[in-house]
Amino acid sequence: MDAHPAITEAPPAAGEGAVLELYESRQVPLGGVRGMRVDRLLPHRSLPTVGGWCFLDRFGPQRTDMRVLPHQHTGLQTVTWPLRGEIRHRDSLGNDVLLRPGQLNLMTAGHGVSHSEFSVGDAPLLDALQLWLALPAGRAAGEAGFEQHTELPVYEDGGLRATVFAGGLGGTVSPATVYTPLAGADLELAPGTAASVPLRPDFEHALLVLSGELEVAGTRLAAGPLLYLGTGRDEVTVSAAAEARAVLLGGEPFPDELVMWWNFVGRSHEEIAAARAGWEEGDRFGTVPGHGGERIPAPALPGVRLRPRSRRSR
Repeated sequence: MDAHPAITEAPPAAGEGAVLELYESRQVPLGGVRGMRVDRLLPHRSLPTVGGWCFLDRFGPQRTDMRVLPHQHTGLQTVTWPLRGEIRHRDSLGNDVLLRPGQLNLMTAGHGVSHSEFSVGDAPLLDALQLWLALPAGRAAGEAGFEQHTELPVYEDGGLRATVFAGGLGGTVSPATVYTPLAGADLELAPGTAASVPLRPDFEHALLVLSGELEVAGTRLAAGPLLYLGTGRDEVTVSAAAEARAVLLGGEPFPDELVMWWNFVGRSHEEIAAARAGWEEGDRFGTVPGHGGERIPAPALPGVRLRPRSRRSR
């Protein structure tokens, strides 16, 4: 949603094995929302993807009137996971739903979809994660779709309670429809918890502390940066002296080279340019009811050719 988006080229993941690498967030303005900024964890210049996860923003906690007017997506799934506050989602497929903490909105863009997101109430306390999943080549240009899941499965081990909102964790599988092997879970740890979180060694993983402090594989981690765990792990140990919360992301290293620009995920300059033209000039993305003619216009394409590049050595 940046007003002046940079070019982000997301290459296949490297199989470097188990690592412990910290990636700091950067603050960026949320396009179309005056005064609202978000902490962006993905994509990072040298870590553009974790499995199919290609985008991760945390907006909040802050008191704000969030009014994100209709905008469009292609080639991805949006995953909205609220921590505090309520969000009204409306889209060009005719869905109009209220999203609360503990519930999941999953929108599959495919060839093209548009939607809006508004906070509910007068300057409410809002805290949420907005994530994108890159769609594989065989599904990237398919039909759009939307799902809301109000009840999600939980993996438990002692003082660890993990709500699995996407993919699977330790045999607990989310009902959300995804198109690549992956994991997405919200971990809550009671005070004094020490637990081993099961992982798939063929996945790469990353962990973000949302509140409190964790020790992860012997590394102390506070809220803020993303801890990249690499591949080759069948478990990771986590412990918390006090109550803590984190999100775990993982997935099979994504096989395709991607070009990400503004709200689009594609595989070539031509694909991105055509999607932008479709938003500005055509009806490819449909209309979101209830907004009249209001929408977020597309920024100008940069003066260089958009192209994928290899993941940089870290």
